[in-house]
Amino acid sequence: MRIAFFVLFAVVAGCDTVRSTTDRVFGADSEKAQAEPEAVEVADEADPEPVAVSAPSWAGPKTTVASLGDPTTPGRWLETPLVETEFTGRVVVPKTGAQAYITLVPASGPEGGGSRLSLDAMRALLLPFDELVELEVYSN
Repeated sequence: MRIAFFVLFAVVAGCDTVRSTTDRVFGADSEKAQAEPEAVEVADEADPEPVAVSAPSWAGPKTTVASLGDPTTPGRWLETPLVETEFTGRVVVPKTGAQAYITLVPASGPEGGGSRLSLDAMRALLLPFDELVELEVYSN
């Protein structure tokens, strides 16, 4: 009986469904890599010392209302007019407290305009696909 239990446990632990669920719950390595913006060194001809360029940032949250974006585009992203360059930011749902690190992609329109979330991002934030949701967007 014990052997059967261990064999069953090994089979279930190797399942892609179990691994993808635990990645979402406990965080995947790729998500940790995306969460830390990389510094880019820029060298000027007149100044030989490299200068570190980091992701754009602002103080406090920016608020937007989001709907489901293109479900055929893979990845965890938020198309929003709040940013001018693509980088990873933290998105929080104030109503539930759910949060996730998501790639913020620039979108055309006024800063107060709406945003679009990927299917994977909506799943990570435990949001319904058919509703508009208020989000707080942080640059860090």
